Amino acid sequence: MSRVAAIDCGTNSIRLLIADIDRSNGDVKLTDVVREMRVVRLGEGVDATGELAPAALERTFAATADYARLIRDHGAGKVRFVATSASRDARNRQVFVDGIRDLLGVEPEVITGDEEAALSFAGASSVLPILDGAQVLVVDLGGGSTEFVLGTADGVTAAKSVDIGCVRLTERHLREDPPTAEQIVAAEADVDAAITKAGLDVPLERATAVVGVAGSITTITAHAMRLPEYSPDAIHGTELPIDDIRGAATDLLEMPRAQRAALPYMHPGRVDVIGAGGLVWRRILERLRGLSGGRIVTATASEHDILDGIALSIS
Repeated sequence: MSRVAAIDCGTNSIRLLIADIDRSNGDVKLTDVVREMRVVRLGEGVDATGELAPAALERTFAATADYARLIRDHGAGKVRFVATSASRDARNRQVFVDGIRDLLGVEPEVITGDEEAALSFAGASSVLPILDGAQVLVVDLGGGSTEFVLGTADGVTAAKSVDIGCVRLTERHLREDPPTAEQIVAAEADVDAAITKAGLDVPLERATAVVGVAGSITTITAHAMRLPEYSPDAIHGTELPIDDIRGAATDLLEMPRAQRAALPYMHPGRVDVIGAGGLVWRRILERLRGLSGGRIVTATASEHDILDGIALSIS
């Protein structure tokens, strides 16, 4: 038994998982000790400026300092800090790397899109068993990028990370409240181009099942279920028809900000970007249904994702 700490720093949020890993009896079991999420919007403005903003860095460093205290208090022996899309894109990422190292005492890893995809698949598949012969597509819809990962019970078959995400598309296109028809069309064109690009490396048409991970997808699932509050236990493993997911995603896209903010399962840091998340998720599912010849008619939401994959990767 070992206690580890994993940190996933994305474009919109930074998350911590302190967990006990039991590798006895040939199996690997992950037991949560602490699981936290803060919306720091590290990627604010990166799509336009190419740099991490000072205020965004300050928010991220403050959250990391809090996480460092939790890691010490809970006695985690090993720590892995992984940063993704916004950090990959930023010219001044060394400022970020140096700040995190000073706070945590470990070197933060700015990983590639392919590495991100593999960790997402490992996290999702660790708690949603994949049947032999099934070709499962895991879609990790983040703030700055989205990962498409096709795999089987033996592991990843193909993966691709593309630059579409809820923060990136909100800043680039969806500036009105609610967005105009013209803005939606422009955003959908970006999503379609990204899906086509992903399909060059990942044979999307081979998928026999789809699993969606990350906050946009789980929030859309909560909306489709009309939950009285955000409940990870209720959301995790829920399989819904694509038409139901599409309806919930469209609703969130077209809903005024004040109405979204009043939803009982909406995190305050997701209010501004969930519409773009809905646009991306509904379009991906529509394309997958077509590419599969109608075989893909549902999608499953997973609360376990790259964060779990990071923890499991710590040896």
